[in-house]
Amino acid sequence: MSDAIVKALDGLIDMHVHSGPSPFPRRVLHYEAAQDGWDRLRMRAMVVKSHHHNTVMDVLAQAHHLAAIPTEVFGGIALNSTVGGVNPFAVRMSLNMGGRVVWFPTISSGRHIDCHPEGGKFPTASISVPVERIDVVAEDGELVAAAREVLHLVHEAGAVLNAGHMYPEQIRALFTEAHARGMDRMVISHPNFVIGADPALCDEFIALGAHVEHEVGMYNPDREDRHFEPDVLMEWISRHGPEHIVLASDMGQRNNPLPVDAWLGTCGALLDLGLPESDLRQMAVHNPATLLGLTG
Repeated sequence: MSDAIVKALDGLIDMHVHSGPSPFPRRVLHYEAAQDGWDRLRMRAMVVKSHHHNTVMDVLAQAHHLAAIPTEVFGGIALNSTVGGVNPFAVRMSLNMGGRVVWFPTISSGRHIDCHPEGGKFPTASISVPVERIDVVAEDGELVAAAREVLHLVHEAGAVLNAGHMYPEQIRALFTEAHARGMDRMVISHPNFVIGADPALCDEFIALGAHVEHEVGMYNPDREDRHFEPDVLMEWISRHGPEHIVLASDMGQRNNPLPVDAWLGTCGALLDLGLPESDLRQMAVHNPATLLGLTG
């Protein structure tokens, strides 16, 4: 671990951590991921995500462990079938309890189900919980009423709207409506994984006020099973500019590296490819702080 990488990532904010508990096997609990992040990179904050439940509950339940760790840990809710789909009641509860992110359908989205049918590497259901498809756009192309109500709640709370794993055209409908409401805390995660949103389409999303989130765990050169090479990520950064990009780990699964290891591996490669340290900090520290409303 070089001093240059540690310096560049000092105070990072990881908006996409899959620590536990979860119906899917996880390598670490939330407070363990936070402790590791603080010990090695002085991680300022992280957002924990589950495809199945409101993670604010987890954060509150682990408060006695987290109290001694300087890293702030936030939760949120993903609108899959296990929480009732696009359920304003569940969203309101999560936000009122301190949730900072609302993910639209991930494993319940039609796009995810198309890409990962049962029996695949990333099944649409856990071993004990079936998942049903959730659509947010009606046949006329308009957002369903519940989705519009959720947008109102997210906007009112100043929380982050994440597009989940939906079809690109559904994301366009979601972001268009959010933009019309004056929302500016919007994120599309891993556009080139599952979702299938090309750089030109992401230009449209950026014009609507969204940030494009890329997951360092997918580009980590230390992983033999990485999805992409680091130079692919450099191409995305060059296309859209660091001011429009957020980096996150998407790590915490049992068989994957720890989140911090993914950060170190990929960001070390980016610096070796010539990425300025200031650009890395923009994507890993400043942009997520703005999205989460963190000051100082």
